[in-house]
Amino acid sequence: MTGTEPSRTASGPGRPDLSPVVLGRPPALAPLLLRGALRSPLRRARPDAPCPRTRLVLPSARADAARLAAYRSICGFPEDGTLPVTYPHVLGFPLAMRLMSGRDFPLPLLGLVHTSIEITRHAALPATDAYELAVHVAGLAPHRRGTEATVVTVLRAGGTVVWESASTYLARHRTADGSAPAAGGSGPGSAARTPLPEVDRWTLPGDLGRRYGAASGDRNPIHMHPLTARLFGFPRAIAHGMWTAARCLAAHGTPEAASVRVEFKAPVLLPGTVVHAADGTGRFALRSADASRTHLVGEVHELPA
Repeated sequence: MTGTEPSRTASGPGRPDLSPVVLGRPPALAPLLLRGALRSPLRRARPDAPCPRTRLVLPSARADAARLAAYRSICGFPEDGTLPVTYPHVLGFPLAMRLMSGRDFPLPLLGLVHTSIEITRHAALPATDAYELAVHVAGLAPHRRGTEATVVTVLRAGGTVVWESASTYLARHRTADGSAPAAGGSGPGSAARTPLPEVDRWTLPGDLGRRYGAASGDRNPIHMHPLTARLFGFPRAIAHGMWTAARCLAAHGTPEAASVRVEFKAPVLLPGTVVHAADGTGRFALRSADASRTHLVGEVHELPA
């Protein structure tokens, strides 16, 4: 089998209604982004809409050594022979985009906001190994600002789950109670937290989005250049949410077996300066230099052996 022609295999976890499709190679991202953008005006988000009934499977996913090295460099992960804790998300992103740009995905891709990610890593992942990668849409849910989709990514080695994640993506729209989408931060609501102490300050260059896009393959125009970001309502280009999560986790450190949760709260404008904060208990945050905005909050917990 060559290209991305599908074949059928057994159904995956979580949704017995799924029709698995096996791919020969990762889909190309650029055409998927264009396809999703063209279809976006035709979609009207609602939480009771049907979801894609497909689980995409890549039986032998491998990290490209050069791109992995670039990813480590831009995010601050050490060269230790394993995949960084966030890297399987990069491997699965083209499959997620194929699902979210497809005809049967009910939310518009344009304006879709990554609001959170939960990661469970069960063991260290050797960087040169091949893994089975599977991605599906777990479902939709009402959100106070619109409709949220959950996308699940699972990595297996020898048939055993070694890494899994659930990402939520929000389509903003007027909700059933008549409230309009709120301006400002994009993350899900959470209880007020005591501000964490500052650990470090990072000065972010204007080309950070382009550099991370080259390493990750995610070249969304809101991250690439001020001119393209303005088309979507941003005064300047913004950093990738997954870069902010990866950079914090690289600085914070993650046990080999760990659970991670990150909530994305507000975009990081480029260039800019941000504060990395943590308290030594597993909690961390990224704030603006003047402490007026929280860009993300997160937690890391070691799993029992």
